[in-house]
Amino acid sequence: MENAANSSFSFFVPLRYLRAMNRIISFALFLLLAIPAITAEAARKEKAPPVVSPLIDADRNVTFQIKAPNAGKVSVSSKMSNKPLKLTKNEDGIWSGTLKAVPPGLYGYSLSIDGVKIIDPGNPRSKPMRSPRTSILHLPGDHDYDFKNVPHGTVHYHAYQSKPIDRFRELQVYTPPGYEEGTQEYPLLVLQHGHGDCFATWITHGKAHWTLDNLIAESRAVPMVVVMLDGHPIPESHGNGRMPENTEELRKDLIDQVLPMIESTYRIKEGRKHRAIAGLSMGGMHALTIGFSELETFASIASFSGAIPEGDTLTETLKDAENTSAKIDLLWIGCGEDDFLLEENQKLIADLEKYGINHKWHLTGGAHEWSVWRQYLSDFAPLLFR
Repeated sequence: MENAANSSFSFFVPLRYLRAMNRIISFALFLLLAIPAITAEAARKEKAPPVVSPLIDADRNVTFQIKAPNAGKVSVSSKMSNKPLKLTKNEDGIWSGTLKAVPPGLYGYSLSIDGVKIIDPGNPRSKPMRSPRTSILHLPGDHDYDFKNVPHGTVHYHAYQSKPIDRFRELQVYTPPGYEEGTQEYPLLVLQHGHGDCFATWITHGKAHWTLDNLIAESRAVPMVVVMLDGHPIPESHGNGRMPENTEELRKDLIDQVLPMIESTYRIKEGRKHRAIAGLSMGGMHALTIGFSELETFASIASFSGAIPEGDTLTETLKDAENTSAKIDLLWIGCGEDDFLLEENQKLIADLEKYGINHKWHLTGGAHEWSVWRQYLSDFAPLLFR
């Protein structure tokens, strides 16, 4: 019997099976080589840059565009035109439309896709808001808020835990040109935002820093430090900007936390004569309420299209007219003819005149909008600290 260790085994494979196996192996090798290329191509398509919007040509024709292949209706709303601009869709699913010869200016605009208002995903510049839905388009001209070839100040960011109200808070501070190189002390302006905005809006969309740079460069305004706080210490106030509890928390934060922090961090002149508080809309109400209740801290107060405070603060101010007028160096109130808050501003002006409280009333054209408030800053800042 043959030993199993020395045995051998062989079999015969038909040629047709060998050919079939070769085809299978070849196809498998093809897949191994092709799949990475297909995957890379898909990745390139996924990483394709977004549609850029808006596009601006030499004649300031502004073209908006967005890729939304499944949308049924797309439009753009802005102060650049009297009515929404309807966009049209091409075969690639890109909607576009053009506004002709847009004047220089700083505009907010929103896209509407089937009735839903959104920021423009092709534009990295958006307005800081509680519910972001506004993009920014800046067409430079010769406004005070335009960037010009003058010395520029610095914008500083601070995050802090406010002990008086036990909340996390944020603010920005503007220091004028030359601050870092010198030893000079400066007056302080507190500048507050409106109901839908936040501490960053006066810089990003209001261009307060460029406005002050230009005013200072032309010797139209005194160099000053500006602090901009978040006007919503209470989250619930996002839906009700007139909440007295919110204004009171803001007052505590400002007086007991922020002012001492700013005075210890920056070179600020001492004394109420070197302090001012101003704001727009809800911030105007904050400026009037806090300013009137803290006359030992602020000598100048301004309201830009402000909501008018109700309750004891205003009543006591009006009753004590002689003392109020003696302590206020400048009470500046502005509002546009088409502003929905015009009537209550006019009532405040009538009360100030009735009780003999010194003030400056600035009635202008315009509605409740940033084009008005940027101009008000240009008009008000030159009057400060003179």
